[in-house]
Amino acid sequence: MTAAMEMPRVQECAVASCAYNRSNDCHAFAITIGSSDHAHCHTFVEMPVRGGLEQLIAQVGACSRSDCRHNSELECRAPAITVGPDNDMADCMTYQSR
Repeated sequence: MTAAMEMPRVQECAVASCAYNRSNDCHAFAITIGSSDHAHCHTFVEMPVRGGLEQLIAQVGACSRSDCRHNSELECRAPAITVGPDNDMADCMTYQSR
């Protein structure tokens, strides 16, 4: 039997162009953070329509930035994260190198 872990909440998303963003809240079911060189939000999608579930706020489902101090076994252990703009992408602003 495995114990369920509570996933960190996306406290704020300042990337207004993302289709999951409504009033600085992310409404995707869960997001994925990280690539080998940057803390990108891989759930970011720029479209003219809005998506996600209106009644929920996204959580961090996975994080591949193993060098982040909040990362343990590729899971985010921060209490909550914020996502913000970075050039043409969306990044985890909570990322902190070990």
